[in-house]
Amino acid sequence: MLLPKTKEREYRFKLALRMGLPIFGLILALVWDTFISYYDNLDFFFFLESTLLVTLSIYFIFHLIYHGFSVKITEDVSKTFTREYLVEYLRKEIQKEKNYTLILVSIDNLQSINENYGLENGDKVLYTVAHFISDFFESNGIKNFPLGHIKGGDFILGFKGNKEQYKSLLELFCIKVSEYKVDKIEVKISSAINDTNYSNELDYLVENLFEIQTQNRFIEKEILNPSQLESSVIESLEKEDFIISTQNVYESSKSVMKECFVKLKIDENKVLFAKRYMKILKKLNLMFDFDMKILKRIVIECSKSDDEIFALSLSPTTLRDSSFVVRVKNLLTEYPNTYNRLMFIVCEDEYYSNLNSYNKTIKQLKELGIKIAVDRLGSLHTSFLYLRDLDIDVVRFDKFYTKDTKIDDYIHIINGYNSMAHSKSVKTWIKLLETKEIKDKIDKIGVDYTQGIYLSKLEQMKE
Repeated sequence: MLLPKTKEREYRFKLALRMGLPIFGLILALVWDTFISYYDNLDFFFFLESTLLVTLSIYFIFHLIYHGFSVKITEDVSKTFTREYLVEYLRKEIQKEKNYTLILVSIDNLQSINENYGLENGDKVLYTVAHFISDFFESNGIKNFPLGHIKGGDFILGFKGNKEQYKSLLELFCIKVSEYKVDKIEVKISSAINDTNYSNELDYLVENLFEIQTQNRFIEKEILNPSQLESSVIESLEKEDFIISTQNVYESSKSVMKECFVKLKIDENKVLFAKRYMKILKKLNLMFDFDMKILKRIVIECSKSDDEIFALSLSPTTLRDSSFVVRVKNLLTEYPNTYNRLMFIVCEDEYYSNLNSYNKTIKQLKELGIKIAVDRLGSLHTSFLYLRDLDIDVVRFDKFYTKDTKIDDYIHIINGYNSMAHSKSVKTWIKLLETKEIKDKIDKIGVDYTQGIYLSKLEQMKE
């Protein structure tokens, strides 16, 4: 249950208690008066007194009800805290806690949604996004946190502790909502974060959140310029300004692998996700250079650990490059303890027909102890064909099958692909598992590798 709903119930209970006090007092007064007058006959003043008490009590109760229900602490639409109550609540929390973090989550295109789809759909988007925010953070072990609607499409969240504890979780949230939709309505969501290290005054903190958001939007607008965006990507690649995060992948209940995610650092406050920079790298023919630099960074990190496999996505064109196998062999010679501890994940829209050459490259990589995985099974026809034609080790299901809560509609499809892969001695892998219920259903099917925020959070690799 949302914390606002819990607080609303507490508030109504206190209101009901205040409403009952006059009645309780009236009963005591009548009993006491009757007790005093028990042996005497009741006179006119007793009735006058009783009438006045009942009249005044009824008036007082209705007065409480009227004013009590005019003071709301949750909104009718989003069911989150009202701005007034949220401000009051957060001020108390900031005074009480030494370190406190605020997060701003905004629906950037709410006005456009209201204009194009109507106010009712706009209200539905507000309600759905609010509950998605709550469910996301609760699924990551954070419960009973304040969530309030400030204005328009803006929500404020409060968490105990400094912002470093929540940065990676907020990044994961941003990844989750990058293609967020409510009943086929595209919802654009942005965020900002700060903490009491900036200020202990709530007004300054909230003002700073909107400043950060405005700055991010300005930077976003700036780098949307194609030439400037290309220059930023080239500069980041030359400087190797990479931010690499990992997430554990499990076989049964044991962590056996780490998948690596790469972002490009544009400046101190802005990063580019793969969706943004990949097209530019391909256009500028820089994929091979990028892949080799990332691979070297991963191999170095892998050499520091003991037994886990490190999995990273590579461009299929890089993998098929004539010099790639030699470069990988030289790199692994320098770090021999990474043998049998690397996995390359490939995915492409167009089918590569020269299978003999492709399988030859895969065979050479396997001789170096590298496993090969194909991504997006069940969505791209090439993934199915590569499962059929290539000598791969692992195949991973497309995120489509688990990002939707209606996984029951896809269970039979997953089961069919899973059996097909196992018949070729290829292991299966599924990601984006967010609840125990979905995890249990996947386990019953017999998928080999599982991954998701229910099992493990993203961790940023040290530079």
